[in-house]
Amino acid sequence: MIIRNYLLREIGKPLAAMLVVCMALFAGYSAADFLSDAVNGLLSTNTIVELIVLKLLISLEVLVPVALYLSIVLALGTLYGNSEITALHALRVTPTMLLRHVMVLAGCVAIGVGLLSLIVRPWAYERLHALSRSAELTLDVDAMQPGTFYVVQNGARVIFLTRRQGPNGPAQDIFVQLRRPTDIRIIHAELGYPVAEEGNGRTDLYVRLKNAHIYDIGTSPGAHDQVLTAREITQDPNRHVVEAPNDSSVTAGSLRIATSHKPADVAEFQWRLSTPLTTMLLAMLAVPLARGRPRQNRYGKLGTAILIFFVYYLLYTSARTWVQHGMVAPVPGIWWAPALLAALTGFMLRGQIAELLSRRDDAA
Repeated sequence: MIIRNYLLREIGKPLAAMLVVCMALFAGYSAADFLSDAVNGLLSTNTIVELIVLKLLISLEVLVPVALYLSIVLALGTLYGNSEITALHALRVTPTMLLRHVMVLAGCVAIGVGLLSLIVRPWAYERLHALSRSAELTLDVDAMQPGTFYVVQNGARVIFLTRRQGPNGPAQDIFVQLRRPTDIRIIHAELGYPVAEEGNGRTDLYVRLKNAHIYDIGTSPGAHDQVLTAREITQDPNRHVVEAPNDSSVTAGSLRIATSHKPADVAEFQWRLSTPLTTMLLAMLAVPLARGRPRQNRYGKLGTAILIFFVYYLLYTSARTWVQHGMVAPVPGIWWAPALLAALTGFMLRGQIAELLSRRDDAA
């Protein structure tokens, strides 16, 4: 019990540190994607924070296994370098017992990763897509800056302010382009300012335009151009009716896609099932990779471990893409990639496997 707790503590310390660092780096990388939208008023601060948290939750199914894998290599590498493994061998702690203790920890982590993949992943993707759709339809009028083209709704609406005094003040020389089914409407107004209207329990922001010239340019056959002048009009810079979400494999529940035969659903479901298996295999592979000589640098095997993970992850994600696009049949699906990892792990652990088989024969 004392030895097991010691091993788990030695692995847990770098695991916690590495996981925090990986999460911080991933969160910073995700935040960089949204900074320009935040500056231009396309996304609010609360929306950005929620988007980052959701992307971080989705990434945990990859960050947790790799952090555990590298932490085992580092922790056991340190024990080998400090000759502590040699002392443990003198206490009759065999490599097989060491592997068993690591597998207990890896099994607990694999259960958590499985829950992340099967339950948290589809929920986070569904919420992420909902926020993305809402962001595409919403523009923060108060934060709009002059000299910037604001493209909303995939180019259906473009707004440009020439001059503006302050974030909440009126704007001058406003241009608005609206793409409609039969024509393109271009509006130029001398003055514009935001107006709040309450209804259905919420407050919507609109833009009131003064002294506007409206140009309707026909794009369909037989359409006519029109020029209108309005003393005052009100424009909606957002579309306040959110469109129905598209059906997506990543947002679908695990029970629903379990019986589906669509390639995208098959690839997604196999990916969710394979993540806990990958966690176990990587943790088991880390044990033989960490072997070293006394007083050897504990980082000596880290480069090899990282290279193996990158090669495996490249094959792993490629297998999912091939199944998703129908290039590979559901059988073998993506399972050939974990099978390669299992074969490598079995080869590296052939000594422990032979010891277990011999013990079983002696017991028989």
